[in-house]
Amino acid sequence: MSELEWGAAALVLINVALVARRSVWNYPFALAAVSLYAIVFYDARLYSDMLLQGFFFALNLYGWTNWLRARGDSGVPVGVMTTRDRGLWACATVAAWLVWSFAMHRFTDAAAPWADGAIAMASIAAQWLLARRRVESWWLWILVDLIAVPLFAWRGLYATSAVYVLLLGISIAGLIEWRRAAVRGEAPREGVGA
Repeated sequence: MSELEWGAAALVLINVALVARRSVWNYPFALAAVSLYAIVFYDARLYSDMLLQGFFFALNLYGWTNWLRARGDSGVPVGVMTTRDRGLWACATVAAWLVWSFAMHRFTDAAAPWADGAIAMASIAAQWLLARRRVESWWLWILVDLIAVPLFAWRGLYATSAVYVLLLGISIAGLIEWRRAAVRGEAPREGVGA
């Protein structure tokens, strides 16, 4: 475990806690965290996760501007996908995972191309849905967390693995709050607790 990993881990925890609270201030922490994690994942030969950080950087910039345009600094309304849209997103995410992971397996020395690829493709889908303020983003984050905890521990990234245990709890709390807000048709309150 490096100081760089510890710094990135701390920034991610702050970022996700702010996302779950629907605070626009999550974005600066996200941009700093993904910049550090690109280096951490490269060193661990988790290339899908390394490349994912560039995507996260770009999508966080998009999300930040989209969020500010929608409502300024306050919480914004969330929505729920249709059953059809859920099916399309699920099929596209699985197809992307299979193609990407095969390529990483075939053309790189990636340490865990299939698990790493699953994290990457589910994270891309989750981040896009989060930027669009869809409740289903939290289900994908829960899946990512469940895959990431053992993978990162196996690669010796213990601080990151521990962060993902905490992220799992935050993701569950975010899901609960966002579902309640979607039912009410309003922005979630500033605080995830019941």
